[in-house]
Amino acid sequence: MRNLFCLTVLLILSCKSEPQTELARWEAHAENTTIIRDDFGVPHIYGKTDADAVFGLLYAQCEDDFQRVEQNYIWAIGRLAEVEGKDALYSDLRARLFMTKDEAIANYEKSPEWLKELCDAFADGINYYLYTHPEVKPRLLERFEPWMPMYFSEGSIGGDIERISVEKIRAFYENGISFPESELIEIEKKEEELEPQGSNGIAISGDLTQSGNAMLLINPHTSFYFRGEVHAVSEEGLNAYGAVTWGQFFIYQGFNEKTGWMHTSTYTDVMDEFVEQISKIDGELRYQYGEEWRPVSSSEVTLSYSEDGMMKEKTFPMYHTHHGPVTHMDGGRPVASAMMWEPVKALEQSYIRTRQEGYEGFRKMMDIRTNSSNNTVYADAEGNIAYFHGNFIPVRDTRFDYRKPVDGSDPKTDWKGLHSVDENILILNPDNGWIQNCNSTPYTAALENSPKRENYPRYMSLDRENFRGVHAVELLKDRTGYAMDSLIKLAHDPYLPAFEALIPGLVEAYDKSNAPKKLKEPIEVLRNWDYKTSKTSVGMTLGHYYGTRYGRYGKRPGSMSDMELMTYFGKSSPHSERLEIFTGVIDQLEQDFGTWKVAWGEVNRYQRLNGDIRQPFNDSKPSIPIGFASGRWGALAAYGARYTNNTKKIYGTRGNSFVAVVEFGDKVQAKTIMAGGQSGDPDSPHFDDQAQDYADVKFKEVPFYKEDVLKRARETYQPGKR
Repeated sequence: MRNLFCLTVLLILSCKSEPQTELARWEAHAENTTIIRDDFGVPHIYGKTDADAVFGLLYAQCEDDFQRVEQNYIWAIGRLAEVEGKDALYSDLRARLFMTKDEAIANYEKSPEWLKELCDAFADGINYYLYTHPEVKPRLLERFEPWMPMYFSEGSIGGDIERISVEKIRAFYENGISFPESELIEIEKKEEELEPQGSNGIAISGDLTQSGNAMLLINPHTSFYFRGEVHAVSEEGLNAYGAVTWGQFFIYQGFNEKTGWMHTSTYTDVMDEFVEQISKIDGELRYQYGEEWRPVSSSEVTLSYSEDGMMKEKTFPMYHTHHGPVTHMDGGRPVASAMMWEPVKALEQSYIRTRQEGYEGFRKMMDIRTNSSNNTVYADAEGNIAYFHGNFIPVRDTRFDYRKPVDGSDPKTDWKGLHSVDENILILNPDNGWIQNCNSTPYTAALENSPKRENYPRYMSLDRENFRGVHAVELLKDRTGYAMDSLIKLAHDPYLPAFEALIPGLVEAYDKSNAPKKLKEPIEVLRNWDYKTSKTSVGMTLGHYYGTRYGRYGKRPGSMSDMELMTYFGKSSPHSERLEIFTGVIDQLEQDFGTWKVAWGEVNRYQRLNGDIRQPFNDSKPSIPIGFASGRWGALAAYGARYTNNTKKIYGTRGNSFVAVVEFGDKVQAKTIMAGGQSGDPDSPHFDDQAQDYADVKFKEVPFYKEDVLKRARETYQPGKR
């Protein structure tokens, strides 16, 4: 009996030892970590080790917006349908097609020890937050695991995988039939109506600045509140500041004392589609590859989804060839989608990037070649400026057109390794003294010192310009004497080149037609408009509504970029169509506002009512007038909206979300601004404390050095002791 009692005690103690060990680990991290909140609520995290800093970084992110941290991982690991219902099943299937939970765990296990420690600290920081905040009720993820960051496919939430069509996956895995062409066209047209996605990066040589120091504009265009502003420091040498996507454990776009990096979405071909010849041979699915018939990798996944207050399940097959997962049909044949999927190397690169002290180290870091969805604009304290167009670029046979699906049965279409960084498009210290990329062609990135398109394979970049790129080049050329404030002013220049292409054609159509009399006065407003946006401009309101309505209802000869489309509508479309579209604009404004004479700031607004990820905009509630405009028109300070709010006014949802101007030298200096504020909690003083400054282009100074942080400190605490 005594032996049985001892055995029982041992079992109880062994069951309790693991949670106690975990709690002890959390508390040890917390003891080694200090969070200092400045006057804008920005967390400056100081850790003894990098792992301590990561622990504190995730803890602080959860304090600011746990909802978004959790949401990003619910989406990334493929469990969105469990909280959002059946419609999200194919988003979840897409995630699982590229990586299963078992594969994520295996990638974590094979990671180098230092990376595993950071992944452990990531999970510990979030789990300790939940432990110390029992009042916080997760929607789904009550515990975070160290393998979860493996779903950051190349360091960013979203990234390449979002370019894989969920609707095509739905059609293939639900119906097993090719996707109807008419629906594809409708989807493409809806996508054209959305605010163009992307970002701006500008690097200025010290030859053009007042101080003689290099400068960098960091200007991502994401959905509002998508990223927080953070500062992570450790006694092991980490000291990075900038924007972090909720749930990341590294600074994604930002700077340290010596280097700065800005990512813009790339037109480099980093993903390809391979049409597979699949047949059932002896009861087994096989695909042709040269003279071989290889087995198709087949598996099943069971996904859960919520419906009518209950949790249900649906099982899907998953098919893979060596090219990648089979994602859709093309012309009645299955297509496998190939993209970069090296989660361990991608996380290594994303973290190592934040610790570089000069161009040599930064350039070596780029040799990892897993920053697949981005270009990088760079500047440093040594005076270097640089531009890397893409980073992961497969070598291909140039006889094939990879803009379309290629024949997967032909081995010649396979990727043949990766281009080296030196083979990629690379600009270093151009003689003109500046580099810009606004998701535009790299062949105008440095004016006459830009790379020459004939020196590169066609697939390395689309030679496609946009109005933001045109605008940036015009602003940058022949200009000197930059300081931080003048670079901020340049980044908010009000001129909109799209309307110079679009509006004269409307005025011409009016002058040469027997137009309705009610168009006379608004046409005169546009005739005299300088194509600049401002809160008080009526011309801006007319131009925006006209361009938007034309993009939605105008007839086009085929698929076009925004720049091509606005130029076509301005110069080649029928006069009668232009006047018909503009008449619809006047009718809409009069119906919605009682007059067409509406100042832009009266209709273009900023509003944040609560902490919801999707804001419930309301015309009857307070909002702020905004003078910025859509990136579609060439606005560098892009301010995009969605048009499904059931409101009459326009409310911003994406564009300038975090902006930083950085100057390097003996000491780094920076100014930043965010849309809204650092916190997602409406009760926090930092929920909206930057909104008016954002609208007024009034940037805050960054306290980067410890002595400056302490001067601005409002709260100092250790995780769990606030």
